[in-house]
Amino acid sequence: MSVPITALETYVGTINSSLNSANRLYRQNNMVTKPANISNCYDFFVEVRSRTLQLIKPLTPEDACAQSMPDASPAKWHLAHTSWFYETFILENFELNFSPYNKAFRDLFNSYYNGIGEQYTREKRGLLTRPSLDEIQAYAQDVTSRIIELESLGDIEVERLIELGCHHEQQHQELIAMDVKHLLSCNPLKPAYMKFHEKVGLRDDLGWEKIKGGLHRIGSTMEAFSFDNEHPRHETYFKAFEINKNLVSNGEYLAFIEHKGYQIPEFWLADGWTSILENDWKAPAYWEQIDGEWFEFTTLGLQPLNLLAPVCHVSYYEADAYANWADARLPTEQEWEVAARCADSPQCNILDLFKSRWQWTQSSYAPYPGFRASKSTIGEYNGKFMSNQMVLKGSSIATPENHSRPAYRNFFYPRQRWPYTGIRLCRDLS
Repeated sequence: MSVPITALETYVGTINSSLNSANRLYRQNNMVTKPANISNCYDFFVEVRSRTLQLIKPLTPEDACAQSMPDASPAKWHLAHTSWFYETFILENFELNFSPYNKAFRDLFNSYYNGIGEQYTREKRGLLTRPSLDEIQAYAQDVTSRIIELESLGDIEVERLIELGCHHEQQHQELIAMDVKHLLSCNPLKPAYMKFHEKVGLRDDLGWEKIKGGLHRIGSTMEAFSFDNEHPRHETYFKAFEINKNLVSNGEYLAFIEHKGYQIPEFWLADGWTSILENDWKAPAYWEQIDGEWFEFTTLGLQPLNLLAPVCHVSYYEADAYANWADARLPTEQEWEVAARCADSPQCNILDLFKSRWQWTQSSYAPYPGFRASKSTIGEYNGKFMSNQMVLKGSSIATPENHSRPAYRNFFYPRQRWPYTGIRLCRDLS
């Protein structure tokens, strides 16, 4: 049985159908100057909230509550936390006569904001059978309606925070897809979740793209939304190199396995080799060999391994080992970003930079020169994680639309495999 979200869907649908005309009327009568990138933030807000509901709709209440590992969170918790973000950082500061939906939620659904207060232990989120999914949906509906009512304020700071909240929620939308997939993969029935669009076929342009060396500028401009870790825009230098036009495929990675790639320590970083031994890795996450044939667990259930599809769910250690075996290397984040910007020109043809797989780089997640984290509580958003993680570039099939750009800096620990991670190779030019 599907999760009963009819009331909330109807509510959001009603708002969605009437919001555009309301926005136009409001803006005609209130001459508020707003940056172009947030002129429709309330429309964006409703769109984002609707997509989160779509991701939860196929789940049973049991699916939405379970937690399959400490790195993952229940889908119900994600819905509650994104609602908490809007309530804590926006409603609490800007709503007239603010009153919390439930005082206990302030700590229960705080993820890592120490400036806000206590947090419920992350690895125990799956024990939160109460509040029920119905109550969390009611909480989400309440927060959604109250945020929309703030439009009458015409406050640019509110709109900036709503925009930030929407991009934050989009990150959690991808986490929902990741966490649910991991959860269902643990079920012997190998149940399906939902389909994510992916175009898989013959690659029509094999080979390498040369990228000239020298000084290049990377990082985000101020013309559109970006996270603080994408700033400041700055110059970087590297030598000329070539980058593979394609992502590494399942078939190519299978050749690495068949050549005993998981058995030869010379290909591996020391921590990677330790991970193999401790976790008994023999293939990417979600691969399974049955009667000599390879299968892959997907969001549509267990499927025969598609040799043409880009390899997915590999750790940084596996990506680096494969690159060593292939007599290549991973790109730096600077090289990847410059190559992605080059791909916008007719002379450059690099495929699947976005909406396919997040691509590991050999760059550690560190601040850009001149970066300073905000001293406000919301400034805890990115800066506090700049240690012991690796940068990934691009986006994946689970990344929401309008949530990718060349400057985007995703980051995960090198051991983690449950994100939609793949491999793109680089080679130095002599």
